[in-house]
Amino acid sequence: MCTSLIYRDAKGNSYFGRTLELTVDLPYQVAYFPAGFGSSSEVAGHPALKYTSCHGVLAITMPSRIPTPEAPIGISDLKVVEGLNDAGLTFSVLSYPAAAGKPQAVATTQSILSASDLGSWALGQFATAAEVKAALNEQPVFLEPLAILGGAMSPFHYVVNDASGGSLVIEFTRGQMTVYDNPVGVMTNGPEFSWHLTNLNNYTFLTNVDKSSATFGSYKAVQPDSGIATAGLPASNTSVGRFVRAVYYSQFTEKAVSPDLAVRTLSHIMNNFDRPRGVTIDYKDAGGGHLEVQGLDEAGAQNYATEFTSWTSLSDLGRKLFFVRDYQSMNFSHFDLTALAALQEPRTIPLRQLKGATTDATDLLRDAKAA
Repeated sequence: MCTSLIYRDAKGNSYFGRTLELTVDLPYQVAYFPAGFGSSSEVAGHPALKYTSCHGVLAITMPSRIPTPEAPIGISDLKVVEGLNDAGLTFSVLSYPAAAGKPQAVATTQSILSASDLGSWALGQFATAAEVKAALNEQPVFLEPLAILGGAMSPFHYVVNDASGGSLVIEFTRGQMTVYDNPVGVMTNGPEFSWHLTNLNNYTFLTNVDKSSATFGSYKAVQPDSGIATAGLPASNTSVGRFVRAVYYSQFTEKAVSPDLAVRTLSHIMNNFDRPRGVTIDYKDAGGGHLEVQGLDEAGAQNYATEFTSWTSLSDLGRKLFFVRDYQSMNFSHFDLTALAALQEPRTIPLRQLKGATTDATDLLRDAKAA
């Protein structure tokens, strides 16, 4: 249900990739929010938290509720799932079912940030992971029930990365928020982030050097192919297995000598986490941990659920370029935040409109009707 990682080129420049896996294809919108855009985050029983963006933000967003004829989806209903701002800061939402729980006590006179607004708040106001971490020391954040998920309490954790290499995981476990520095730049899903780091202690033997021969008694064994170094990697698509594999690929993949080559290299890395429909299935009467999205059950007559890679995104944090492809596409479309900087009003286009047919989709978004 999502894999994210940082890759660095030969000069140390940072690039970020992530996949998103679900059992349904949701109505994602690619949105641009210009600097100066005002937002409000509301938590019941507390004053609204109002904030104004200092940065332009390109994001994949998801409506927070089901539209009705009387109340169509507006720009304020779009919540950031994945995004990049014009300072090279990224923000990502990843599934984490253990998040729900009783929040900390906060005075009713204090403004609270809803966790569903963390993306617009962080990307709009900050340039580095360190700035986000410092701000979270002062700003209380609460999980809120999400109508689009049938009232579930924001079952997610959140990843922040910046162009200098700073990396954070913002995690709620049973309602209590912890902000971790992320020394490996990788995140998947549960268990909690600290458990994943501890689990890496079981993989100190990993190396990218093939050991292709060995002697057993008087018999000399020779591996007939390359690639034996990866034999110790976990093979499953569980979050635990994907975390270890993501650390391996981000650590050992050859460092590209140019930004263009780095983006292509990152796309090759992320292909290792691409999941076709049906590769793993869960029968409805046998449980399974999947997000249930209201009004969007596409299983139809199928008696099973299958997670697939709904979309993959790549972010060039130095050049402020954002790349995305959905399940129907083999090629990435990209957006240039610098070229969108002159916009004064938000713009949105459906993600499914891209279909990988337009390599540079910047003009497509820039020419869209103002939201």
